[in-house]
Amino acid sequence: MNLKVGLISLGCAKNQVDAEIMLASLIDDGFELVDYLEGADAVIINTCGFIDDAKKEAIETILEVAELKKEGIVDRIIVTGCLAQLYRDEILNEIPEIDCVLGLGANADVADYIRRAVLGERIAVFPDRKNLPLSGKRMLITPPHWSYLRIAEGCSNCCAYCSIPIIRGGLRSREIEDIIEEAETLSQSGTKELILVAQDTTAYGMDLYGKPALPELLEKLSEVEGIEWIRLMYCHPEKMTDELIETIATNSKVLHYLDMAIQHINDDILSRMNRRITESSIRILISKLRERIPDIALRTTVITGLPGEGEEEFEQLAEFVNETAFERLGCFAYSPQESTPAGKMTDRVDEEEALKRAEIIRADQFEVMQAFNLQCEGKILRVLVEGYDHYTDSYYGRSYMDAPEVDNMVFFTSPDAYEEGDFVEVEVFGVKDYDLLARALDSER
Repeated sequence: MNLKVGLISLGCAKNQVDAEIMLASLIDDGFELVDYLEGADAVIINTCGFIDDAKKEAIETILEVAELKKEGIVDRIIVTGCLAQLYRDEILNEIPEIDCVLGLGANADVADYIRRAVLGERIAVFPDRKNLPLSGKRMLITPPHWSYLRIAEGCSNCCAYCSIPIIRGGLRSREIEDIIEEAETLSQSGTKELILVAQDTTAYGMDLYGKPALPELLEKLSEVEGIEWIRLMYCHPEKMTDELIETIATNSKVLHYLDMAIQHINDDILSRMNRRITESSIRILISKLRERIPDIALRTTVITGLPGEGEEEFEQLAEFVNETAFERLGCFAYSPQESTPAGKMTDRVDEEEALKRAEIIRADQFEVMQAFNLQCEGKILRVLVEGYDHYTDSYYGRSYMDAPEVDNMVFFTSPDAYEEGDFVEVEVFGVKDYDLLARALDSER
Protein backbone atom coordinates (compact mmCIF):
# COMPACT_ATOMS: atom_id res chain seq x y z
CA MET A 1 0.00 0.00 0.00
CA ASN A 2 1.31 3.45 -0.94
CA LEU A 3 1.76 5.83 1.94
CA LYS A 4 -0.31 9.02 1.68
CA VAL A 5 1.57 12.27 2.28
CA GLY A 6 0.39 15.86 2.51
CA LEU A 7 2.63 18.91 2.43
CA ILE A 8 2.26 22.44 3.80
CA SER A 9 5.01 24.77 2.57
CA LEU A 10 5.51 28.13 4.27
CA GLY A 11 7.81 31.07 3.66
CA CYS A 12 9.76 32.27 0.67
CA ALA A 13 10.18 31.13 -2.91
CA LYS A 14 13.47 29.38 -2.10
CA ASN A 15 11.72 27.28 0.52
CA GLN A 16 9.02 26.47 -2.01
CA VAL A 17 11.60 25.13 -4.44
CA ASP A 18 12.86 22.84 -1.66
CA ALA A 19 9.29 21.61 -1.21
CA GLU A 20 8.83 21.00 -4.94
CA ILE A 21 12.00 18.88 -5.07
CA MET A 22 10.84 16.88 -2.04
CA LEU A 23 7.41 16.29 -3.61
CA ALA A 24 8.92 14.98 -6.84
CA SER A 25 11.21 12.61 -4.95
CA LEU A 26 8.29 11.28 -2.91
CA ILE A 27 6.25 10.59 -6.03
CA ASP A 28 9.18 8.78 -7.62
CA ASP A 29 9.50 6.76 -4.41
CA GLY A 30 5.92 5.53 -4.63
CA PHE A 31 4.19 7.88 -2.22
CA GLU A 32 0.70 9.16 -2.90
CA LEU A 33 0.35 12.92 -2.48
CA VAL A 34 -2.96 14.14 -1.08
CA ASP A 35 -4.51 17.60 -1.32
CA TYR A 36 -6.46 17.13 1.89
CA LEU A 37 -4.79 16.15 5.13
CA GLU A 38 -7.57 13.83 6.33
CA GLY A 39 -6.29 10.28 6.29
CA ALA A 40 -2.69 11.24 5.52
CA ASP A 41 -0.08 8.82 6.82
CA ALA A 42 2.29 11.77 7.18
CA VAL A 43 2.12 15.53 6.87
CA ILE A 44 5.26 17.48 6.00
CA ILE A 45 5.36 21.05 7.31
CA ASN A 46 8.11 22.87 5.44
CA THR A 47 8.78 25.84 7.70
CA CYS A 48 10.26 29.31 7.50
CA GLY A 49 12.31 30.78 10.35
CA PHE A 50 13.53 34.10 8.97
CA ILE A 51 11.60 36.61 11.09
CA ASP A 52 9.34 36.41 14.13
CA ASP A 53 6.10 36.53 12.11
CA ALA A 54 7.30 33.62 9.99
CA LYS A 55 8.29 31.63 13.08
CA LYS A 56 4.90 32.33 14.64
CA GLU A 57 3.10 31.16 11.51
CA ALA A 58 5.20 27.99 11.45
CA ILE A 59 4.55 27.16 15.12
CA GLU A 60 0.82 27.86 14.75
CA THR A 61 0.67 25.60 11.70
CA ILE A 62 2.48 22.80 13.54
CA LEU A 63 0.10 23.12 16.49
CA GLU A 64 -2.95 23.05 14.19
CA VAL A 65 -1.74 19.84 12.55
CA ALA A 66 -0.90 18.46 16.01
CA GLU A 67 -4.57 18.89 16.92
CA LEU A 68 -5.51 16.93 13.80
CA LYS A 69 -3.18 14.17 14.94
CA LYS A 70 -4.82 14.08 18.39
CA GLU A 71 -8.18 13.70 16.65
CA GLY A 72 -6.86 10.83 14.55
CA ILE A 73 -7.18 12.73 11.28
CA VAL A 74 -3.47 12.50 10.43
CA ASP A 75 -0.93 9.95 11.56
CA ARG A 76 2.63 11.37 11.54
CA ILE A 77 4.04 14.93 11.53
CA ILE A 78 7.31 15.72 9.75
CA VAL A 79 8.89 19.17 10.20
CA THR A 80 11.42 20.43 7.65
CA GLY A 81 12.79 23.78 6.51
CA CYS A 82 14.47 26.73 8.20
CA LEU A 83 12.73 26.51 11.57
CA ALA A 84 13.71 22.84 11.83
CA GLN A 85 17.31 23.67 10.96
CA LEU A 86 17.45 26.55 13.44
CA TYR A 87 15.82 24.99 16.50
CA ARG A 88 16.64 21.32 15.92
CA ASP A 89 15.91 19.11 18.94
CA GLU A 90 13.99 21.90 20.71
CA ILE A 91 11.05 21.45 18.34
CA LEU A 92 10.84 17.72 19.02
CA ASN A 93 11.10 18.27 22.76
CA GLU A 94 8.62 21.13 22.97
CA ILE A 95 5.91 19.62 20.74
CA PRO A 96 5.59 15.89 21.50
CA GLU A 97 3.10 15.35 18.65
CA ILE A 98 5.93 15.84 16.14
CA ASP A 99 7.43 12.56 14.94
CA CYS A 100 10.33 13.73 12.80
CA VAL A 101 12.45 16.88 12.51
CA LEU A 102 14.71 17.08 9.46
CA GLY A 103 17.48 19.58 8.88
CA LEU A 104 17.97 20.98 5.38
CA GLY A 105 20.64 18.42 4.58
CA ALA A 106 18.15 15.60 5.10
CA ASN A 107 15.72 16.68 2.37
CA ALA A 108 17.20 14.29 -0.17
CA ASP A 109 16.33 11.33 2.08
CA VAL A 110 12.88 12.51 3.18
CA ALA A 111 11.16 9.37 1.85
CA ASP A 112 13.28 7.09 4.03
CA TYR A 113 12.70 9.19 7.15
CA ILE A 114 8.93 9.26 6.58
CA ARG A 115 8.82 5.48 6.33
CA ARG A 116 10.79 5.15 9.55
CA ALA A 117 8.49 7.63 11.28
CA VAL A 118 5.39 5.76 10.13
CA LEU A 119 6.87 2.61 11.67
CA GLY A 120 7.07 4.41 15.01
CA GLU A 121 10.61 5.82 15.13
CA ARG A 122 11.04 9.35 16.50
CA ILE A 123 13.67 11.13 14.45
CA ALA A 124 15.77 14.31 14.59
CA VAL A 125 18.58 14.42 12.03
CA PHE A 126 20.70 17.32 10.78
CA PRO A 127 23.21 16.32 8.09
CA ASP A 128 25.57 18.83 6.51
CA ARG A 129 23.59 21.63 4.85
CA LYS A 130 25.62 21.09 1.69
CA ASN A 131 23.61 17.89 1.19
CA LEU A 132 20.52 19.98 0.41
CA PRO A 133 19.65 19.33 -3.25
CA LEU A 134 19.97 22.56 -5.27
CA SER A 135 18.44 21.02 -8.36
CA GLY A 136 16.57 17.97 -9.50
CA LYS A 137 13.14 16.95 -10.62
CA ARG A 138 10.39 19.19 -9.24
CA MET A 139 6.64 18.90 -8.80
CA LEU A 140 5.63 22.50 -9.43
CA ILE A 141 3.27 24.10 -6.91
CA THR A 142 3.02 27.23 -9.04
CA PRO A 143 0.77 27.54 -12.10
CA PRO A 144 2.43 25.98 -15.16
CA HIS A 145 3.07 29.28 -16.97
CA TRP A 146 5.51 30.69 -14.38
CA SER A 147 8.15 29.05 -12.22
CA TYR A 148 10.79 29.95 -9.68
CA LEU A 149 14.32 29.11 -10.77
CA ARG A 150 16.81 28.90 -7.93
CA ILE A 151 20.28 29.86 -9.09
CA ALA A 152 22.12 29.69 -5.75
CA GLU A 153 21.69 28.73 -2.11
CA GLY A 154 22.92 30.31 1.10
CA CYS A 155 24.43 33.75 1.60
CA SER A 156 27.84 35.12 2.53
CA ASN A 157 26.82 38.76 3.05
CA CYS A 158 26.33 38.31 6.81
CA CYS A 159 23.97 41.24 7.35
CA ALA A 160 23.82 41.86 11.09
CA TYR A 161 20.05 41.30 11.41
CA CYS A 162 19.83 38.19 9.22
CA SER A 163 19.95 34.54 10.30
CA ILE A 164 20.10 33.07 6.77
CA PRO A 165 23.88 32.38 6.84
CA ILE A 166 23.39 30.64 10.20
CA ILE A 167 20.51 28.56 8.87
CA ARG A 168 21.53 27.88 5.28
CA GLY A 169 25.26 28.52 5.24
CA GLY A 170 27.39 30.47 2.77
CA LEU A 171 26.86 31.08 -0.93
CA ARG A 172 26.64 28.00 -3.15
CA SER A 173 26.01 28.81 -6.81
CA ARG A 174 24.78 26.30 -9.35
CA GLU A 175 26.69 25.69 -12.56
CA ILE A 176 25.34 27.70 -15.49
CA GLU A 177 24.87 24.54 -17.55
CA ASP A 178 22.77 22.97 -14.78
CA ILE A 179 20.54 26.03 -14.55
CA ILE A 180 20.04 26.19 -18.32
CA GLU A 181 19.09 22.51 -18.38
CA GLU A 182 16.44 23.10 -15.73
CA ALA A 183 15.14 26.18 -17.55
CA GLU A 184 14.73 24.11 -20.72
CA THR A 185 12.80 21.46 -18.77
CA LEU A 186 10.55 24.13 -17.25
CA SER A 187 9.93 25.66 -20.66
CA GLN A 188 8.96 22.29 -22.09
CA SER A 189 6.41 21.91 -19.28
CA GLY A 190 4.77 25.24 -20.18
CA THR A 191 6.72 27.86 -18.24
CA LYS A 192 6.80 31.25 -19.94
CA GLU A 193 8.11 33.35 -17.06
CA LEU A 194 11.21 32.42 -15.08
CA ILE A 195 11.59 34.11 -11.72
CA LEU A 196 15.22 33.94 -10.60
CA VAL A 197 15.65 33.49 -6.85
CA ALA A 198 18.48 33.04 -4.36
CA GLN A 199 19.30 34.65 -1.04
CA ASP A 200 21.28 37.15 -3.14
CA THR A 201 20.90 36.69 -6.89
CA THR A 202 23.49 39.39 -7.66
CA ALA A 203 26.15 37.33 -5.84
CA TYR A 204 25.57 34.46 -8.26
CA GLY A 205 28.79 32.89 -9.50
CA MET A 206 31.22 34.54 -7.10
CA ASP A 207 32.07 31.20 -5.49
CA LEU A 208 32.25 29.23 -8.75
CA TYR A 209 33.73 31.68 -11.21
CA GLY A 210 35.44 34.23 -9.00
CA LYS A 211 33.26 37.04 -10.34
CA PRO A 212 29.55 37.93 -10.59
CA ALA A 213 28.12 35.77 -13.38
CA LEU A 214 24.48 36.90 -13.41
CA PRO A 215 24.76 38.88 -16.67
CA GLU A 216 26.19 35.84 -18.46
CA LEU A 217 23.49 33.61 -17.00
CA LEU A 218 20.75 36.01 -18.09
CA GLU A 219 22.05 36.05 -21.66
CA LYS A 220 22.08 32.26 -21.83
CA LEU A 221 18.64 31.94 -20.22
CA SER A 222 17.21 34.35 -22.77
CA GLU A 223 18.20 31.88 -25.49
CA VAL A 224 15.93 29.15 -24.06
CA GLU A 225 13.07 28.66 -26.48
CA GLY A 226 9.63 29.28 -25.00
CA ILE A 227 10.79 31.54 -22.19
CA GLU A 228 9.41 35.04 -22.74
CA TRP A 229 9.91 36.79 -19.40
CA ILE A 230 12.84 36.60 -16.99
CA ARG A 231 12.33 38.36 -13.65
CA LEU A 232 15.04 39.21 -11.11
CA MET A 233 14.30 38.88 -7.40
CA TYR A 234 16.42 39.33 -4.24
CA CYS A 235 19.15 41.57 -5.63
CA HIS A 236 21.67 43.42 -3.46
CA PRO A 237 22.45 47.08 -4.29
CA GLU A 238 26.14 46.59 -3.50
CA LYS A 239 26.47 44.15 -6.41
CA MET A 240 24.44 45.98 -9.07
CA THR A 241 27.23 46.33 -11.62
CA ASP A 242 27.13 48.42 -14.77
CA GLU A 243 27.27 45.18 -16.76
CA LEU A 244 24.16 43.86 -15.02
CA ILE A 245 22.29 47.13 -15.50
CA GLU A 246 23.17 47.09 -19.19
CA THR A 247 21.94 43.50 -19.51
CA ILE A 248 18.60 44.42 -17.96
CA ALA A 249 18.34 47.45 -20.21
CA THR A 250 19.14 45.68 -23.49
CA ASN A 251 18.00 42.05 -23.20
CA SER A 252 14.42 41.93 -24.45
CA LYS A 253 13.46 38.96 -22.27
CA VAL A 254 14.79 40.39 -18.99
CA LEU A 255 11.96 42.40 -17.50
CA HIS A 256 12.46 46.01 -16.50
CA TYR A 257 11.69 45.02 -12.94
CA LEU A 258 14.20 44.86 -10.13
CA ASP A 259 13.64 43.55 -6.62
CA MET A 260 16.50 45.17 -4.67
CA ALA A 261 16.34 45.57 -0.89
CA ILE A 262 18.03 48.70 0.45
CA GLN A 263 16.86 48.05 4.09
CA HIS A 264 17.68 51.61 5.24
CA ILE A 265 19.21 54.89 4.08
CA ASN A 266 20.93 56.26 7.19
CA ASP A 267 24.67 55.56 7.04
CA ASP A 268 24.99 54.71 10.73
CA ILE A 269 22.11 52.22 10.56
CA LEU A 270 23.47 50.73 7.33
CA SER A 271 26.82 50.27 9.06
CA ARG A 272 25.13 48.60 12.03
CA MET A 273 23.35 46.32 9.56
CA ASN A 274 26.74 45.41 8.04
CA ARG A 275 25.43 46.62 4.70
CA ARG A 276 28.55 47.69 2.84
CA ILE A 277 26.80 50.52 1.02
CA THR A 278 26.03 54.13 1.86
CA GLU A 279 23.23 56.64 1.36
CA SER A 280 25.23 58.32 -1.38
CA SER A 281 25.88 55.09 -3.30
CA ILE A 282 22.22 54.05 -3.02
CA ARG A 283 21.07 57.39 -4.41
CA ILE A 284 23.60 57.22 -7.25
CA LEU A 285 22.55 53.66 -8.10
CA ILE A 286 18.83 54.47 -8.21
CA SER A 287 19.49 57.51 -10.40
CA LYS A 288 21.62 55.37 -12.72
CA LEU A 289 18.93 52.68 -12.97
CA ARG A 290 16.16 55.14 -13.75
CA GLU A 291 18.28 57.04 -16.26
CA ARG A 292 19.40 53.92 -18.13
CA ILE A 293 16.01 52.13 -17.83
CA PRO A 294 13.34 54.86 -17.68
CA ASP A 295 10.41 52.45 -17.34
CA ILE A 296 12.01 50.29 -14.63
CA ALA A 297 9.78 49.13 -11.78
CA LEU A 298 11.87 49.17 -8.61
CA ARG A 299 10.78 47.01 -5.68
CA THR A 300 12.60 47.43 -2.39
CA THR A 301 12.36 46.42 1.24
CA VAL A 302 13.13 48.50 4.31
CA ILE A 303 13.39 47.69 8.01
CA THR A 304 12.27 49.96 10.84
CA GLY A 305 13.37 49.73 14.46
CA LEU A 306 16.85 48.27 14.18
CA PRO A 307 18.76 48.88 17.42
CA GLY A 308 20.11 52.41 17.34
CA GLU A 309 17.39 53.81 15.07
CA GLY A 310 16.22 57.02 16.71
CA GLU A 311 13.53 59.39 15.51
CA GLU A 312 16.03 61.27 13.35
CA GLU A 313 17.21 58.13 11.55
CA PHE A 314 13.63 57.02 10.99
CA GLU A 315 12.60 60.41 9.62
CA GLN A 316 15.50 60.24 7.19
CA LEU A 317 14.28 56.83 5.99
CA ALA A 318 10.66 57.98 5.67
CA GLU A 319 11.63 61.10 3.72
CA PHE A 320 13.87 59.09 1.40
CA VAL A 321 11.14 56.52 0.68
CA ASN A 322 8.65 59.26 -0.12
CA GLU A 323 10.93 61.30 -2.35
CA THR A 324 12.28 58.28 -4.20
CA ALA A 325 8.77 56.92 -4.83
CA PHE A 326 9.61 53.26 -5.33
CA GLU A 327 7.11 51.58 -7.63
CA ARG A 328 6.85 48.67 -5.17
CA LEU A 329 7.90 48.58 -1.51
CA GLY A 330 7.64 46.29 1.51
CA CYS A 331 8.38 47.35 5.08
CA PHE A 332 9.07 45.19 8.12
CA ALA A 333 9.55 46.04 11.78
CA TYR A 334 12.84 44.63 13.06
CA SER A 335 12.61 41.48 15.14
CA PRO A 336 15.73 40.20 16.98
CA GLN A 337 17.09 36.89 15.70
CA GLU A 338 19.14 34.63 17.94
CA SER A 339 22.87 34.38 17.25
CA THR A 340 22.92 37.41 14.94
CA PRO A 341 25.05 40.49 15.75
CA ALA A 342 21.98 42.74 15.80
CA GLY A 343 20.27 40.33 18.19
CA LYS A 344 23.03 41.06 20.71
CA MET A 345 22.76 44.85 20.42
CA THR A 346 21.48 46.49 23.60
CA ASP A 347 20.09 49.84 22.40
CA ARG A 348 16.88 48.33 21.11
CA VAL A 349 13.88 50.22 19.84
CA ASP A 350 10.61 49.49 21.64
CA GLU A 351 8.70 46.84 19.68
CA GLU A 352 5.52 48.92 19.51
CA GLU A 353 7.52 51.89 18.25
CA ALA A 354 9.16 49.78 15.55
CA LEU A 355 5.72 48.54 14.44
CA LYS A 356 4.33 52.08 14.47
CA ARG A 357 7.18 53.28 12.26
CA ALA A 358 6.58 50.42 9.82
CA GLU A 359 2.90 51.36 9.60
CA ILE A 360 3.85 54.97 8.80
CA ILE A 361 6.06 53.78 5.94
CA ARG A 362 3.31 51.51 4.60
CA ALA A 363 0.70 54.28 4.77
CA ASP A 364 3.01 56.66 2.92
CA GLN A 365 3.72 53.98 0.31
CA PHE A 366 0.01 53.55 -0.36
CA GLU A 367 -0.12 57.21 -1.38
CA VAL A 368 2.98 56.74 -3.55
CA MET A 369 1.36 53.73 -5.23
CA GLN A 370 -1.88 55.59 -5.84
CA ALA A 371 -0.02 58.39 -7.57
CA PHE A 372 2.05 55.95 -9.64
CA ASN A 373 -1.01 53.94 -10.70
CA LEU A 374 -2.82 57.09 -11.81
CA GLN A 375 0.14 57.84 -14.06
CA CYS A 376 -0.43 54.44 -15.70
CA GLU A 377 -3.84 55.45 -17.04
CA GLY A 378 -3.81 55.45 -20.83
CA LYS A 379 -0.72 53.23 -21.03
CA ILE A 380 -0.59 49.99 -23.01
CA LEU A 381 0.73 47.05 -20.97
CA ARG A 382 1.49 43.47 -21.87
CA VAL A 383 -0.19 41.23 -19.32
CA LEU A 384 0.32 37.55 -18.49
CA VAL A 385 -3.15 36.14 -17.77
CA GLU A 386 -3.58 34.50 -14.35
CA GLY A 387 -7.29 33.74 -14.35
CA TYR A 388 -10.89 34.99 -14.44
CA ASP A 389 -12.72 36.72 -11.61
CA HIS A 390 -16.45 35.99 -11.73
CA TYR A 391 -17.19 38.60 -9.09
CA THR A 392 -15.89 41.47 -11.24
CA ASP A 393 -16.63 39.71 -14.55
CA SER A 394 -13.08 40.35 -15.70
CA TYR A 395 -9.79 38.62 -16.31
CA TYR A 396 -6.78 39.35 -14.18
CA GLY A 397 -3.07 39.09 -14.79
CA ARG A 398 0.33 40.64 -14.18
CA SER A 399 2.34 43.18 -16.09
CA TYR A 400 6.14 43.33 -16.12
CA MET A 401 5.83 45.51 -12.99
CA ASP A 402 4.24 42.75 -10.92
CA ALA A 403 5.90 39.67 -9.45
CA PRO A 404 3.52 36.87 -8.44
CA GLU A 405 2.42 36.56 -4.81
CA VAL A 406 3.95 39.91 -3.74
CA ASP A 407 2.78 42.60 -6.17
CA ASN A 408 -0.40 43.86 -7.79
CA MET A 409 -2.81 42.72 -10.48
CA VAL A 410 -4.25 44.15 -13.66
CA PHE A 411 -7.99 43.46 -14.01
CA PHE A 412 -9.16 43.72 -17.61
CA THR A 413 -12.34 43.15 -19.58
CA SER A 414 -12.55 41.55 -23.00
CA PRO A 415 -15.19 39.99 -25.25
CA ASP A 416 -12.64 37.31 -26.14
CA ALA A 417 -11.80 34.23 -24.10
CA TYR A 418 -8.38 33.77 -22.54
CA GLU A 419 -6.63 31.02 -20.63
CA GLU A 420 -4.00 31.11 -17.91
CA GLY A 421 -0.63 31.76 -19.46
CA ASP A 422 -1.89 33.78 -22.42
CA PHE A 423 -0.29 37.13 -23.14
CA VAL A 424 -2.57 40.04 -23.98
CA GLU A 425 -2.11 43.76 -24.51
CA VAL A 426 -4.38 45.95 -22.44
CA GLU A 427 -5.06 49.66 -22.12
CA VAL A 428 -5.24 50.97 -18.55
CA PHE A 429 -8.24 53.18 -17.80
CA GLY A 430 -8.56 53.17 -14.01
CA VAL A 431 -7.27 52.29 -10.56
CA LYS A 432 -8.75 50.31 -7.66
CA ASP A 433 -6.68 50.27 -4.47
CA TYR A 434 -3.30 48.85 -5.55
CA ASP A 435 -4.57 47.28 -8.79
CA LEU A 436 -5.04 48.59 -12.31
CA LEU A 437 -8.24 48.40 -14.38
CA ALA A 438 -7.93 47.90 -18.12
CA ARG A 439 -9.51 46.66 -21.33
CA ALA A 440 -7.93 44.15 -23.70
CA LEU A 441 -6.73 45.28 -27.10
CA ASP A 442 -5.87 41.94 -28.71
CA SER A 443 -4.47 38.54 -27.80
CA GLU A 444 -0.89 37.45 -28.40
CA ARG A 445 -1.59 33.78 -27.99
